[in-house]
Amino acid sequence: MTQKNRNRLATTIRYSLMILLGAIFAVPLLFMVISSFKPGLQILQDSASLRAFLPVGELSFQNYFDAVERAPVARVIFNSILVTSITLAIGLFICSLAAFALANMRWKGQGVVLMVIIATFIVPFETIAVPLLMIVSQLPTVGAEGFSYGWLNTYHVQIIPFIVDAFTVFLFVQFFKSLPYELIEAARIDGASWFQIYARVIVPVSGPVFATAAILKGLVMWNQYLWPIMVVQSEEIRPVMVGLGYFFQLNIAWGEVMAYLSVITVPILVLFLSLQRVFVESIASSGIKG
Repeated sequence: MTQKNRNRLATTIRYSLMILLGAIFAVPLLFMVISSFKPGLQILQDSASLRAFLPVGELSFQNYFDAVERAPVARVIFNSILVTSITLAIGLFICSLAAFALANMRWKGQGVVLMVIIATFIVPFETIAVPLLMIVSQLPTVGAEGFSYGWLNTYHVQIIPFIVDAFTVFLFVQFFKSLPYELIEAARIDGASWFQIYARVIVPVSGPVFATAAILKGLVMWNQYLWPIMVVQSEEIRPVMVGLGYFFQLNIAWGEVMAYLSVITVPILVLFLSLQRVFVESIASSGIKG
């Protein structure tokens, strides 16, 4: 076999495996979207055959209408958009600023601080959820009813604990270290302050890593379930994942469940796919390799 044929065979195998892997991940999504247009009984009947993945039978948008009547879909989506957007806006700024100091500035204990941040990767959130709950339940707050204690049943209890996270800081650090340090030296010679260097030199060339961090952090915030269910009891500020509980009360309507899941999943998937290119570019340039 010639080298050309071997390369062609290797490429064919590679793409075949990629297609197979993509199909494995796409099948549940396909089932979810198609089932959202079918009556509940038909979903159960079709689940034993390939009809589950085909738009056949009695199809309609009735599940979507029923889902909106059964749960405050618009409200929970608004809550998740609000919490995710504020967390991203503040979090990307603070995380990137901290990463800039860790990657480009020279100060005593810099390496130790970075090591401690990286070490927090191994600590699962479940181990600190209860202590964090006890802390936020005693924190002071000022609201419409005056001064009180406890952050429970508020938007900021869903936002503030997640503004800064170790992975986002580490991702920015890796990207900033890959940038030519000569850019910073030239700016310092011109008399620019550190914040001016960050805002005018680093940020304009860091679009890919900001997009990547926004995708990853946004997915985490959008899919929050454990923490909101611990700290939020009011229906007015529940996020989308907690809103799923409305469909498992009394009788379970699987068509409505699939419709609700499609509404909260498909737009996020489309957004991710539209930003896929900058995501790959950032991972490649940050030095994180599989």
